[in-house]
Amino acid sequence: MRLGYFTMPLHPPSRDYTEVLKEDREAIVLADALGYVEAFVGEHVTDIAEPVTSCLTFIASLIDRTQHITLGTGTVNLPNNHPAQVAAQVAMIDHLLEGRFLFGISPGGLLSDAEAFGNLDRDRTAMFVEAIDQVLAIWAGDAPYDLQGRYWSVTTRRTMNAATGQGSIVKPFQRPHPPIVVTAVAPFSKGVVAAAERGWTPISANFLQPVWVASHWPKYQEGCANGGRSADSADWRVAKSVFVADDDETAQRYAKGHDGPYAYYFRSLMTKLIGNGRPELFKHDRSLPDAAITLDYVLDSLVICGTVDSVVEQLLAFRDAIGDFGTLLYAGHDWADPVLARRSMELMATEVMPRVNAAIACAVG
Repeated sequence: MRLGYFTMPLHPPSRDYTEVLKEDREAIVLADALGYVEAFVGEHVTDIAEPVTSCLTFIASLIDRTQHITLGTGTVNLPNNHPAQVAAQVAMIDHLLEGRFLFGISPGGLLSDAEAFGNLDRDRTAMFVEAIDQVLAIWAGDAPYDLQGRYWSVTTRRTMNAATGQGSIVKPFQRPHPPIVVTAVAPFSKGVVAAAERGWTPISANFLQPVWVASHWPKYQEGCANGGRSADSADWRVAKSVFVADDDETAQRYAKGHDGPYAYYFRSLMTKLIGNGRPELFKHDRSLPDAAITLDYVLDSLVICGTVDSVVEQLLAFRDAIGDFGTLLYAGHDWADPVLARRSMELMATEVMPRVNAAIACAVG
């Protein structure tokens, strides 16, 4: 099992904007130094609690500060962007990183973003599909493109000058394009099937109950079979909220106390997702009444925390519950206490994961 990092990120709106951007960058610099293999960063334009408004711009700020870690968009919300712009900017980032890049995409889940971009009442899934189809067509083809869609059209026929390079959009460093990753945020996700059919790989969200995370693997297998290839569990990424401390009392207080950063994170998500009519995401059983979805219930069922020994045991139990997967994405949370937050990431990389992998190897052997 590989160790990666995923951050929305999400911070109390009262915090200084410049400081949280610095903190979010430092977390990924630390992940790189500790050997995390990849890091994904989200984006939202209309939510001051989620300060990264462009994950591509944020990633660009980390190019010279990281050495080994692969950086990924988590995700570019395609309906909010013109496909030509996405194709050009992603290709440039891929070159700047010399292929140390993963292209995460989604229709975007924040309704205020959709409203701001005039997409609230549009079919954003259809927009998503058209957008990625046009991005891929730009990378696969040559100018003047002549792409006609329901939502966007891309052509440079009237202004193209091949001799000077005008009218052409650069292609990515990785050919035919960077690996494409999608987030899976619903039980029995049909999006996972569609993505797998196209050769894309999934990230299961950290705010889903394990029973719903487990539902993604058969959907991935189904999509891969439809696409004429075998599913490999090494391609499945699973995000999880984890906190590791040197003593259990600190772990419980920081990760499950109502004043802690993990409680803040899940309280915010509960407000947004339940408010948008999606309470089932937090339920381990759909028959559970909505009133049972309390903060304590969510923290107890979705957060893994404790000492190294305890976290190893819980992660192995989590893996047993959902099945084998390739990469555990440690979910980033607000650094309410930077010392504890850094220590948790360190313990995760240097002590937890080696023990987890030793246990997996022993079981296989």
